[in-house]
Amino acid sequence: MAIFKCEKCGATKEGRCKPKKCTDCGGNDCMIKKEEKGSGCGCGCKAKK
Repeated sequence: MAIFKCEKCGATKEGRCKPKKCTDCGGNDCMIKKEEKGSGCGCGCKAKK
């Protein structure tokens, strides 16, 4: 899963796909990928526990 952040208002949303619009401010195409949220060991790798 990834975390997406709105460039306009700063709201965040977790999901697999990039949202088309912000659920808080309603801005179109303003969500950018902030980080990957994995179930790995915490070091950033994609290893599963």
